[in-house]
Amino acid sequence: MGEVRIDKWLWAARFFKTRGLAQAAIGEGKVLVGGERVKLARPARIGDEVRLRIGDIERTVRVLALSDVRGPAPVAQRLYEETEESVRRRVQEQARRALFAEPAHAIERGRPTKRDRRRIERMRTDGNVD
Repeated sequence: MGEVRIDKWLWAARFFKTRGLAQAAIGEGKVLVGGERVKLARPARIGDEVRLRIGDIERTVRVLALSDVRGPAPVAQRLYEETEESVRRRVQEQARRALFAEPAHAIERGRPTKRDRRRIERMRTDGNVD
């Protein structure tokens, strides 16, 4: 295979659900290749080190193969190899989140409902959540 745009490769490797999301992440500077920001049309090359941030998760991967077709997850995982340090950081972050849940993440809607408010008040007074 010749060249594949970095946004297509990120999409094919299943880091993003759509190419549009991959393009937005690249435009926001959340994708770095070789430690530098890239443009959408930059081709991905075998051996490139790609750092990307998706939400709170930061990953560092090395490009092993190129593809511009989104296939099944096992095939997509063969396109890259995550660095050992990246895996270690991700596991540590998952363990930290499991031990300490951020209270703001529990509120999925914008404003707490009356029921939510009552549960919060009950938690404050006796420390027990029903």
